[in-house]
Amino acid sequence: MLYYLRKIAFYLVALWTAVTLNFLIPRMMPGDPVTILLAKAQQRGGVDPAARRAYELMLGTDTGEPLFTQYLLYLRNMARGDFGISVSSFPAPVSEVIAASLPWTVVLVGLATVLSVLTGITLGALVGWRRGTWLDSLVPATTVLSAVPYFWLALVLVAVFSSALGWFPLLGGYDVNLTPGWSGEFLASAVYYGILPAATIVISSIGGWLLGMRNMMVSTMAEDYVRTAVAKGLRNRRIMVWYAARNAALPSIAGFAISLGFVVAGSVVTEQVFSYPGIGSKLLQAVENNDYALMQGIFLVITVAVLGANLVVDLLYSIVDPRTRAGAAT
Repeated sequence: MLYYLRKIAFYLVALWTAVTLNFLIPRMMPGDPVTILLAKAQQRGGVDPAARRAYELMLGTDTGEPLFTQYLLYLRNMARGDFGISVSSFPAPVSEVIAASLPWTVVLVGLATVLSVLTGITLGALVGWRRGTWLDSLVPATTVLSAVPYFWLALVLVAVFSSALGWFPLLGGYDVNLTPGWSGEFLASAVYYGILPAATIVISSIGGWLLGMRNMMVSTMAEDYVRTAVAKGLRNRRIMVWYAARNAALPSIAGFAISLGFVVAGSVVTEQVFSYPGIGSKLLQAVENNDYALMQGIFLVITVAVLGANLVVDLLYSIVDPRTRAGAAT
């Protein structure tokens, strides 16, 4: 129990630190979102001088209150889910912008990450178990694909499968002629538009998982308990799965936790190439427009996701490998 309490306390402190930095950093950055809004308004016509003060109060950029009071208001609003008004999607609230884009990223990048991890670990276990056979050729092939820059691989897939062959759409997350909803036609369209971006993520990340698992399998197969299992005459499949692969996969679990956390961050490059309506595109849009409120909201969601994923995997890791709890008992 002491081990779990320490873990939870550590992550609560980390969350408070991240939330505080999320409050301070935008206030130390140059630029003024009110000026950007006024510039956009002036392009459409004259702007009343009182508009600046109205924008400042609405966005909370110059309330005239002490910094500590602003910090307390920030914590209170954050607890209510009120992250302010988005400048880049003005006048939509930040919470609505994040809620509209987050599901796209979680489904696309989440499924692609899980698929690449499961495929990479499975292939890595097989390649490590049968090292020295033709299966070893998978290692350099997938490693080369992982070394290819992300945006370059996405552009190649678009050029081949969208422009040349016409098998998949060039841009977007769904057919714009359909109304977003839970209808079968819209879901089929979303899956169809998501195949190519998901393939980019899987192809570029599967090599790392395969190589890591393969090397761990080779090391694990030299352990005494695996040799003992072989000497006892146990079936090869049982030795591979329950004695070698089970222990070799432990380091991959920690890496998977980090990957799950960054799923929420999305793949900015992939979403930008495919014009996918995910959180990565919104983050890039917020940076281009100095939309501090949206950046704060997205960074907070990413922080909570990363810390939450790491906490869950830390707890699961202690169950899979009880040795990690040994130090906490003293």
